[in-house]
Amino acid sequence: MVGTPFTRRSVLLSAGATAIAGTLGLPSIAWSQSDRFIVGALNPVSGAGSPYGPAMQASIVMAADEINAAGGAAGRMIEVIGEDTQSAPDAAVTAAKKLIEVNKVDAILGTWSSGVSLAVMPLALAAGIPQAVTSGAPQISELDDKDLIWRFNASNVLFGTAFAKAAAAFGFERPATMAFNNASGIGNSEGFTEAWTADGGEVVAEVVYEPNRASYRSELQRVMSANPDVIVAGSYLPDTTILLREWYQLGGTNKWIIPGWAFGPQLVEALGPDVLEGVIVVDSISNESAASYDHYAKMFAENAGPNLTRSVYSTIAYDMMITFGLAIEAAGPGASIAEINAKIREVASPGGTEVFTFAEGKEALKNGDINYQGASSRLDFDEFGDAKPDFAAAVIRNGELVRSEVITL
Repeated sequence: MVGTPFTRRSVLLSAGATAIAGTLGLPSIAWSQSDRFIVGALNPVSGAGSPYGPAMQASIVMAADEINAAGGAAGRMIEVIGEDTQSAPDAAVTAAKKLIEVNKVDAILGTWSSGVSLAVMPLALAAGIPQAVTSGAPQISELDDKDLIWRFNASNVLFGTAFAKAAAAFGFERPATMAFNNASGIGNSEGFTEAWTADGGEVVAEVVYEPNRASYRSELQRVMSANPDVIVAGSYLPDTTILLREWYQLGGTNKWIIPGWAFGPQLVEALGPDVLEGVIVVDSISNESAASYDHYAKMFAENAGPNLTRSVYSTIAYDMMITFGLAIEAAGPGASIAEINAKIREVASPGGTEVFTFAEGKEALKNGDINYQGASSRLDFDEFGDAKPDFAAAVIRNGELVRSEVITL
């Protein structure tokens, strides 16, 4: 556990850096179970997701702090207990069991990577508690038979469509795919292939590669033998580092499209700008034109400190907590978890008064329905509980991302 419950001020420690603290409005010794809503912040503090997990945890705590500073949600104060998934399904399951069975959490927020989210889902569903995920696998929607799983980022189907639109915009005609062998990597590549072939295109090669390999030279040679003009990768940062290094050593001349979660300062540091020059990065983007984004960005800059990096995933994590806070408020005092869960779609869908902060939403709920416009996206959850963010394609120039275009689906 990286949160300390039953204290006036709880502090999350992530990857050696102190995250922002959640200020709890009343001495917790006075809280009863009905006075609290306990959140499990289950994030990738270590492992492949470690560039994002610490800031995700900090953002959940920051949102809880904001809710508590506004007097709580329907009379409840938010208590956050953090755990590290280690970006690994087995570790995530162990952490989730502790959160559910020992800490008695009311919701789990922030699981990152499809393998982790899919591993934790059966536990959340069996316990009857909602889970908010940052994962793309289509199976997440298919296996949620209780409407308890909320996808705050894009599904792999949407990611694949965005990749296909980016490939077309850059004029590519002979794409190939390389997919990390898990639900996310394969889902991303399959989403691309489905979208690309639906428009009459052909994918010249498709290769799935195994995790934790020291070399992918043979897989690369198979793909490159098909003479693609671009390789579309469903990959993570560690394996992307190996793929691009060996591709460069093999004298590859084709282009690459990689997902945003496979790019970061570590990639530039490991490979240098020459290897990465011209690589295209596609990712979902935050709701940058919304007042909620400006509100979040200002708070993050003031509270998170220099050791945490803001990303689309941190804005997503923040929105998870704010949305749940508004759902608690909408459900009213004493509401059950099921009643709160039933309000999540309602507080973030078209038709109500648009609001951009928890305080605005709390006030507007006195007069009717609301539509929270998130910092990460408009949200607008569909029948599967999936949000639909916008995307951007960027090109790596001299080790930096230069946005080329915004992709709206």
